[in-house]
Amino acid sequence: MSKILIIEDEEPIRRVLKRILTEENADFVIDEAPDGKKGLSLIQKGEYCLVLCDIKMPLLDGLEVLEASKKKLISTPFIMLTGHGNVETAVEAMRLGAYDFILKPPDLNRLLISVRNALKTKDLVQENVQLKKKIAKNYQMIGQSKVIKQLENLIKKVAPTQARVLITGPNGTGKELVAHQIHQRSDRSNQTMIEVNCAAIPSQLIESELFGHLKGAFTSSNKDRKGKFESANNGTLFLDEIGDLSLSAQAKVLRALQENKIQRVGSDKDINVDVRVLAATNKDLKKEIAEGNFREDLYHRLAVILIEVPPLTDRKEDIPLLCNHFIKQIAEKDGVSVKTFQPSALKMLNEYPWTGNIRELRNVVERLMILGDNPISKTNIQQYTSK
Repeated sequence: MSKILIIEDEEPIRRVLKRILTEENADFVIDEAPDGKKGLSLIQKGEYCLVLCDIKMPLLDGLEVLEASKKKLISTPFIMLTGHGNVETAVEAMRLGAYDFILKPPDLNRLLISVRNALKTKDLVQENVQLKKKIAKNYQMIGQSKVIKQLENLIKKVAPTQARVLITGPNGTGKELVAHQIHQRSDRSNQTMIEVNCAAIPSQLIESELFGHLKGAFTSSNKDRKGKFESANNGTLFLDEIGDLSLSAQAKVLRALQENKIQRVGSDKDINVDVRVLAATNKDLKKEIAEGNFREDLYHRLAVILIEVPPLTDRKEDIPLLCNHFIKQIAEKDGVSVKTFQPSALKMLNEYPWTGNIRELRNVVERLMILGDNPISKTNIQQYTSK
């Protein structure tokens, strides 16, 4: 069921538009507003799939309604209608975020095609919002410890900027989570975040993966391919395990950061890119620089902001909260019953060394959810934690 709002000061035109829409789909729910002020009030109260909005109206004109709606981050598509159309008005409407601009009296086919497409767009936007919520849920930062609060405060300061960030810390501490938090809180959050695990790609393919290639650039390159820098244009590129990048690839990444330009493998043509780069590593890059394995100039390009993610041993007071979070997450994912921990079991988890950090803790909780008793006992902890 789709809710559509018609904002139009002329009652006969509202009647005609309503008839056209109900003939198109009897399940449409149509609301009407005789002026811009009433229309804006309805938009703010109800969740509409589409707004058909006249431009010349009393109290508030259509462009003012559109602008006010977009300022309130209302994603409903607007089809603007006017009997006094000109290029300047159409351009202004589209600049303010209108989906379409149609002259009155509207051509029936033109109007219905625009309505169908706008509703499809609304569905895609909703799917995208739900997907982002799901992703955000998967990358929540859990904890009340001092070090986690400091980390959150740093992320809040860094995220809205365009500064590059180098995220360091042992394996399993949540460096990827920090990168996602930065992206989600940035002004690029509506764009793509592309992730590349530099350690997982063979050295002979990493340049193609990052920068793309032309057809015939090397054996098996049977078509042009876009690289991760291009795919992340206007968004964020997360280079995980940056310390494993080959020196030749490091040189090209450095050029991309310096000039905001890349070249596909096999091409001498520059491609402009606007990408915010976040990088992560569990290696000591200063040691790698001293040993000739990492470029110092690239390090300084990446480490505008340096964020060190603490190991779990530095935030043991967060273990009960993390366990509770993982239990709910695993129960939802696997469709199993939620379990609780006996106090003695939580105490034992708190004393465990956790060399694998949060990743190891999550694996243990999942093991206990599948194999342990309810409530989970100290004996279960002894059984299902690795020695």
